[in-house]
Amino acid sequence: MAKRRLISSANRPPPTGNPNRLLAALPAADYARIIPSLVVVPLKLKAILHKPGEPIRDVYFPGGGFCSMLTVLEDGAMVEIATVGREGMVGVAAVLDGAPVTSAAMVQGETDTCYRMTVDAFRREIDRHDAFYELTAHYAQALFGFVAQSTACNAVHSVEQRLARWLLMARDRMGRDDFPLTQEFAAMMLGASRPTVTVVAGTLQTAGLIEYSRGRVTIVDRKNLEAASCECYRAATNLLKSVTAGSRSR
Repeated sequence: MAKRRLISSANRPPPTGNPNRLLAALPAADYARIIPSLVVVPLKLKAILHKPGEPIRDVYFPGGGFCSMLTVLEDGAMVEIATVGREGMVGVAAVLDGAPVTSAAMVQGETDTCYRMTVDAFRREIDRHDAFYELTAHYAQALFGFVAQSTACNAVHSVEQRLARWLLMARDRMGRDDFPLTQEFAAMMLGASRPTVTVVAGTLQTAGLIEYSRGRVTIVDRKNLEAASCECYRAATNLLKSVTAGSRSR
């Protein structure tokens, strides 16, 4: 395997104030120790970070944007089971072992700021069983709950509720009210047909909750969009917030 190009200090994380909430929640000494293991990289739309059946080589701590964890079916269809933004990390399976992942990880919201860490460096930190281990293990548990919530949501809630939930979670991670979204992509993420998504998006737009045009969506009325969603948005959001709620800030 070719050696990776040496990274300049300009491509290292900031000494304080990291935008990724897991990294920001670490005690100062722990964060300072892992800085040399983190490389700043951009996340480009639809880039595949992990493929099913392949071992994890790097983990990612987004500083913005978000990624989707996807179950890939035999016919190539993909269904989203979780989203990961600056509240967490991509590659959480590396907390447990180095076995090949069973899901894919795809970038759905671009960002110029993401922190990449090799799985070897990650495992060395995990093996210390200190604050980094506790925080990532807590996040892994919360993400498992997130996936369970999403599974229940896909089974019992309407496409309208699920689309509202997804839009709210995307907005929280992007940090703005407008972002790219094609009907084809929304249908794939929700496990619904494109005509169904077209009708549902039109319903939300007619109600004045969103504006949708040419592959971009704008959230116009967040309060009522939350009302149109299901309890899964609040439950999943509170679950992920709990990971860093009690952590000591730097």
